[in-house]
Parts: sequence; C-alpha cells; structure tokens
Amino acid sequence: MKRRVLLSGSALGAFGALGVTAPAQAREWTWSATDPRTIFDPEADPVSAELLDTGVVPEVNRLLWTWTRNDQPLPAGLPGYLVDFIEQARQLPSWADTAKLERAAQFNKSRGLYLNLLNGVGGGMLSTAIPKEAWSVYYSKGGADMEDRVAKTSLLGFSVGALNAYRPDGDCVVNAVKTRLVHAAVRHLLPQSPHWKWGPIISQEDILVTWHTLPTYAMRKLREWNVPITAADSQAYLHVWQVTAHMLGVRDEYIPATWAAANQQSDLVLPPNMGPTREGVELTDILLSQLAEQTSPGSVGRPLVNALARYLVGDQVADWDAIEREPIWGPLISRLWPLLVRFREGLIPLPLVPEAAWVIDEAVRQYILFFLTKGQETRIDIPTINRPE
Repeated sequence: MKRRVLLSGSALGAFGALGVTAPAQAREWTWSATDPRTIFDPEADPVSAELLDTGVVPEVNRLLWTWTRNDQPLPAGLPGYLVDFIEQARQLPSWADTAKLERAAQFNKSRGLYLNLLNGVGGGMLSTAIPKEAWSVYYSKGGADMEDRVAKTSLLGFSVGALNAYRPDGDCVVNAVKTRLVHAAVRHLLPQSPHWKWGPIISQEDILVTWHTLPTYAMRKLREWNVPITAADSQAYLHVWQVTAHMLGVRDEYIPATWAAANQQSDLVLPPNMGPTREGVELTDILLSQLAEQTSPGSVGRPLVNALARYLVGDQVADWDAIEREPIWGPLISRLWPLLVRFREGLIPLPLVPEAAWVIDEAVRQYILFFLTKGQETRIDIPTINRPE
C-alpha cells in the first residue's frame, strides 16, 4: 500500500523551536482523508474490550510474557480472536524497506547519545505538555507508578533504536503490537474512571501528536545543532519511524511520506494539542526527579536536569511543565552543549568511534531500565484497571 500525505494550505507556523502560542481551537483537517480525530483502532479495540470484559487479561499477560522476539511463534493457550489479531498486526507493511531499516540502525548506532536524550528527556517533557496525553497517563494504571510506566514506554523507544529493531531476533514488532493492545485497553477503561471527563482518547491524531514529539522533533533538533546527516541517513531514520507508526495501528494515509510532510503535519497537529495541565506538571516533576536520581544524586542533580530539560524543549513548554529556571546551569548548558556536539562530531568519522559510542549509549539505556525496574525484568502488559483511588 503506497503511503501518502496530501497537505493543502499553510502550516501553523514554524514549530521547530517549540516556542509558539497556539491555544486549542476548532480547525478543518487539510488531508484528503477522514479526520483522524474521529478514528481509533477498529482492529485492536474490540480485542482488548473482549479480553477485559471476559476477565482473561491476567492469563493473557502471563502467556505473552514469554513472547519476546519478532520471529517467535505465539504461545499456546491464547484466545483465538487474540491470535488472529496479533498474527495480522505483526506483519510488516508491504512498503517496509529492509535496506533502509538496516541503515536506520547504523544511524542510531552513531547518533544514539543525541537520540536517547531527545526521545527520552525532550520527548518526555513534550508529552507532559500535551493535555490529552497527560490526562490519559495520569488517570490510567500507569499514572500511579511512573517508574514502571516510563520503563515500559522506554521498552518500545529502545526497541526502535536497537540495531536489530525489525530483524527476526529483534523485539520492535512485539512491543509495538503489545502497545496497540494497551492503547485499546486504556480506551476501554478510562471512560469508566470517575475522574475522566474528556471523551474518547488515543485517536489516530493523538498517536500522531506523540509521534511528532519523537522523530520529527529529534530531527529538527539535530539540524538545529548542525549535526551532519546524509540524505540517505535522514530518509532511513524517517523510514524506521514510518514503519513503527504503521505497527502502532496508524493508517498509512496519515503517515508522513517525507520530512517536508512530517514538518507540515507537526505544525498542524502539535500547537493546538499542547498546553499546561495540573496533571502534566505533576508528571513532569516525577519524571525529572527520576532522571535527577539516575544521573547525579544529590543537590546538583535536579537543577542540572531542570536546565537540560528547559534547553531541550524551550521556555514555553518548560513553563507549561513548571520546570524551574536555573540561573547557573541554564546559561552554562546553552553555551556548552553546542561545543560538545561539535567536539563529538569531529570524532565520529574516526575508526571504531561509532562502535564505542554505541557501547556507551547502550550502557546508558540498560542503566536507565535497571534503575526504573529496580533490576526486575519488565514487559509491556495489558492493564486491567485505571489509576487506583
């Protein structure tokens, strides 16, 4: 199926610096397709609803715990309708390009430091400034245990950036399919919460909004930092995220076909979907406290993390998230980070440097997961409840 994005009219303005003010407002969708705010996941939604309504989710989670590789057969004992869904959902799209996926893995290998920082810290701060996402996280089961929630979210992010992401021995397909089932379960459960008052959630547009806080945001920041990127590497990085969007249930006609289309779509959907919330501020505080403990415990940790987060997302998003301004660390990071990037990029072409960088970046990833999970093995699983009272 050929992917396409047909955009008409002007975008909502440059959003690369994430420093614009655009309150939520009614708007017309500009693609020649059904408005993605009205579409959810008609394949996954009835599956998760049936699992929840029949009370079999704990047993399903137990069985799926052992399903960890892209090429691995499903465990015996799963309901037939779930097997049918997963076998269909685990298929890569016909337009997936193995060569581009392999090139994306090599790009992640040499640029992992930046991408982990942008997708983890930057993307995390952007997500808490998206009201619908902040509300859905806060009032779902994961909101009561953010370390576990972040660890499980990180599993998918790390899978996309892994060297074997979509190879047979990788786990990106597994984690994407499980995430689809989780999204469907949250759509089914949250309307039952006494705190929920915002209507249907995790629409096709909602997924795209979050998607743009990852690859689109990351590529814009890499360009802003003058990180040298070849056209082939840029296209490969976009492609791995295009495939991931498909695997998460996004319709192909909504997936940006080019970086120009991605930037236009980001400018269309991000500004009206962002702003401050009490829940977002609380989630931000939890996330930054966790990060501070991971990086530099003690009095230095939180001010340093505050300054880094504000540098990554800009003042407006940082203000929405109530991230404190740091008069010492803020100017220091603003001056030193560009120098660090230039220094690091001078080393990348040397022999063995990409391999060494990957070893360091992988160690950081594993350390973060170990910290968040307290050393306990974790998997993405389907929730059965909302946030406990």
